[in-house]
Amino acid sequence: MGIRLPKDFVMKHTLTIVILTFNEEANIEKCLDSLATVQAPIYVVDSFSKDRTLEILEQRGIPYVQHVFKNYAAQRNWAQANLPTEGEWVLHLDAGETLTPQMASWLNESFDPNRGDVDGYMFARRTIFMGRWIKHGGFHPIYHLRLYRRHLGHCEDKVYDQHFVVDGKTEVAGTNVDMEDTVMNSLRDFTVSHARWAVFEAVESVLAQEETGEVQANLWGNPIERRRWLKSRVFQRAPLFLRSFLYLFHRYVVKLGVLDGKEGLIFHFLQGFWFRFLVDSIIFEIRQEIRTRPIEVVVREKYDLDINLFLNQESSIV
Repeated sequence: MGIRLPKDFVMKHTLTIVILTFNEEANIEKCLDSLATVQAPIYVVDSFSKDRTLEILEQRGIPYVQHVFKNYAAQRNWAQANLPTEGEWVLHLDAGETLTPQMASWLNESFDPNRGDVDGYMFARRTIFMGRWIKHGGFHPIYHLRLYRRHLGHCEDKVYDQHFVVDGKTEVAGTNVDMEDTVMNSLRDFTVSHARWAVFEAVESVLAQEETGEVQANLWGNPIERRRWLKSRVFQRAPLFLRSFLYLFHRYVVKLGVLDGKEGLIFHFLQGFWFRFLVDSIIFEIRQEIRTRPIEVVVREKYDLDINLFLNQESSIV
């Protein structure tokens, strides 16, 4: 584990911002620029980047620690547990995310860490694809819990589609208090990463005998719980392959994704249909293979993965 922190370094602030990085030279400067006015220290956990990420952090004086990456949830929870700060609140960001000016202002001017009746805040995330904000297709607002009291929250232990959870009351921060997420640097990166995630979701789906994760599926709950209910109780119970077509129709026609222009057409088709169809295809392939071989053998030989990664045991991607 590499460390770039002054000896006996302890940050004494109420709020700490945590960012995960791995080869993020294309994104990290924009992320840090959006945080320039926020009155809170930044703490980076890097997974041994091989590009200029660490050089950029050092140039800007951003403290960082290097830690081996096992999965997203494990890295998030390790980062939170090892913060060099006594602060009560933590804000989690990805290197590809930025704060809108409204969110930066809200953190400085409206966020009250001493407010006793709220333990976590949800923010809407704006998806930016090929330079365009995807406003339709059900993609805004989609809420994410990112700010909470450190001792009450953590990232749920799932390999894919993880959410942060907090043992306490949460609320939406406010209108237009949003994050922005640039979901791709190129279509090649987009398709390669989604092909990898498709394997994770497919294996997790085949293994799951019941609902996974700590976020409760609740139609009448908060926005995150409602989204989990729609996915686990509606989409995942629909027939393989057919659900991909129905989902694309719902997003592009019913939820007016057509209004997102050519960029939206590409995004909704690739993310809303191609990705979902690929997940179903991998599920179909795995089910065919495990008729004659153990699933752990199929997952290892076909996808170069250790099955224990999906069973919440100590493991890592091979």
